[in-house]
Amino acid sequence: MSLVIRNLQRVIPIRRAPLRSKIEIVRRILGVQKFDLGIICVDNKNIQHINRIYRGRNVPTDVLSFPFHEHLKAGEFPLPEFPDDYNLGDIFLGVEYIFHQCKEDEDYNDVLTVSGDAEII
Repeated sequence: MSLVIRNLQRVIPIRRAPLRSKIEIVRRILGVQKFDLGIICVDNKNIQHINRIYRGRNVPTDVLSFPFHEHLKAGEFPLPEFPDDYNLGDIFLGVEYIFHQCKEDEDYNDVLTVSGDAEII
C-alpha cells in the first residue's frame, strides 16, 4: 500500500528518496508493507504545538505517532476487515529536534526512519 511523506518544514533539508527507501526497508522487515503509512516532517514549533494538544506537554519532541487502530498493544498488528482499514496511521517527525539531538557524525535520516517506524508499530 502507500507510503506518504510530507515535509512541512524548511529548517532542516530532507532528502525524501533516501528516507523513503529506508522506511520501505523497515516496513518490509516488519511485514507491514501492505498497510498505508503517513510520515509528516515538521519543525520544533509545530511538533511542540501538536505535543501540547495531544499529550499536554508544551515542549518539542522527536516523534509523535497517531495509530489508525487505537486499541492494539505494542507489536500487535491489526487484522483489517475492510480495504480502507489497511492503515497504520500517521507519524509526525520533529525533524529539527531530532537533528539537534544527533551527534555530528550520525546520519539523522537513519534516526528518523527507525524512530518513526518503531513508534507506530
